[in-house]
Amino acid sequence: MRQWRYSVAAPETIIDSPELDPEIRSRALASGGYPYGAPYDKKVYKRELEILQIELVKLQSHLLASGERVVILFEGRDAAGKGGAIKTYREHLNPRYTMAVALPKPSDREQTQWYFQRYVDWLPAAGETVLFDRSWYNRAGVEPVMGFCTPAQTSRFLAEVPRFEEMLVHDGVHLFKFWLSIGREMQIKRFHDRRHDPLKTWKLSPIDLEAITRWDAYSEARDTMLTASDSPHAPWTVVRANDKRRARLNLIRSVLGRLDYAGKNPPLIGEIDTSIVMDARSFLALGADR
Repeated sequence: MRQWRYSVAAPETIIDSPELDPEIRSRALASGGYPYGAPYDKKVYKRELEILQIELVKLQSHLLASGERVVILFEGRDAAGKGGAIKTYREHLNPRYTMAVALPKPSDREQTQWYFQRYVDWLPAAGETVLFDRSWYNRAGVEPVMGFCTPAQTSRFLAEVPRFEEMLVHDGVHLFKFWLSIGREMQIKRFHDRRHDPLKTWKLSPIDLEAITRWDAYSEARDTMLTASDSPHAPWTVVRANDKRRARLNLIRSVLGRLDYAGKNPPLIGEIDTSIVMDARSFLALGADR
C-alpha cells in the first residue's frame, strides 16, 4: 500500500488551512482502494433513493402490524457518514417508531453499571426500529484507542458481545450491524469541509482531530472487533463509504433484502453492489483503508 506522505503530527495544520491540499482532495474518492473514480450521478441517486424510501415506508407499516423489532448499528471511523445514512433512512418514516439513538458520554453512575445496560434501555418495543449512531461497539473502538477503557474491559466486552447479541436475535430482534469504511484522504477531506462550513463546524470535535493521528490504532481495533464479533446470528456488513450516495443506497438495500414485508418489490429494490458491500471476512482479506 502507498505510504501516507502527509504529516499527521499536527492534524490541525491540515484541517485549519483555508485550502485543502489539492493532492488530498484529488485522491479522496479513490482512497482506501475505493473502486469508483467518480461519485454516483445525483439525479439517478435521487430517483433510486425515492424508490427505496417507499419500500422503507412499506416495511414500517409491516413492522407496526406484525410487532417485529429492528435494531441497526452504524459503526465506522469519524466522518464515515453514519449520521447522514441514518438521516436518509429515516427521512420519510414516522420518528415515533423509527428512532435514532446517539448516546453521549456515560455519566458517573452509568460507568458503574453493566456495560450493556444503558443500551438495553433503548432497544425497540413491538413495531419499532432503533438506529444506533455508534453503539455498544464503542468499547471495541473509540474507548480503547482513546484510552477511555482498559484492555481487560475490551477483552471482556469482545467475549460477551456475541452472547448478548445472540440473546437479542433469539428473542426475535432483527439485528443489522454496519461498518462504514472510508479512506484516509477522504476522512481528511471531510474534516476539512466541516471545519470551514459554518453549518457543520459542530460536527468536528477534538477527538475527531486526535483520530487522524491514530489511524493505524483504529484500524487494528476495527480488525480485532470484526474478527471477534462477526457471527452467524449477528454478522457484520461492511459498506465502503467514500461515496455517500452509493453507500446509502446499498445500505438500505441490505436491510430491505433481508426482511420480508407486505408489498415487497425485489426488482425495484435492485441489486446490492458487491464491490462496496461485503462481509467482514471479505473486507479483512481485502486489506482496505489501512
